[in-house]
Amino acid sequence: MPAREPGASGNRPSRARPRVAGRVAGLGAAPYVGRMSLRPIILHPDPRLKTVCRPADGIDDRLRRLADDMLETMYDAPGIGLAAPQVGQMVRLLVMDCVKGEDAAPEPMVLVNPEITWTSEEPNVYEEGCLSIPDHYAEVTRPAGVRVRWTGLDGRAREEQFDGLWATCVQHEIDHLNGRLFLDHISPVRRGMITRKMEKLKRDRARSTSPAL
Repeated sequence: MPAREPGASGNRPSRARPRVAGRVAGLGAAPYVGRMSLRPIILHPDPRLKTVCRPADGIDDRLRRLADDMLETMYDAPGIGLAAPQVGQMVRLLVMDCVKGEDAAPEPMVLVNPEITWTSEEPNVYEEGCLSIPDHYAEVTRPAGVRVRWTGLDGRAREEQFDGLWATCVQHEIDHLNGRLFLDHISPVRRGMITRKMEKLKRDRARSTSPAL
């Protein structure tokens, strides 16, 4: 999800932070420290964004490096969440940091094989965007709170409750791991209109980067 907040209707999500000890959350006491690099973000439409990702088989340096790169890419975008298929890696891994404000300390989180175990009955409407669908936003209704179970980069299982913007973001990113976009939550007419605009954007970008003959 992009870092910009275009607005919301209904109950605007709060920026409540999940109760997770040990930031970077999920990294454990001895996180992998490597040289981070930016990865290109895949744009819709692309079949990889509609593919269900495979579970991560285990925690190794390759997965840790991917998580590092995804955090670097997310912050650079800028965004508050990024899922592995958005950078072309078809594995169940997401990163997020919903802390906002120039003076606020970042709270990056890495979730491996995340699974929603509980959703609140209370709904929340938020105007969502996506780093794979730049400059397009639409109102999406989701549960206002969720509990999520995942594995940290230290190999330990975790389960925490997320509320407000954190809940919206983690649901948005888990959708990506299941081959779903926020566009799948809106009307077919609006979805088709945005998709056609994205197809044109991709054509224009391809022409602008093609070498002159």
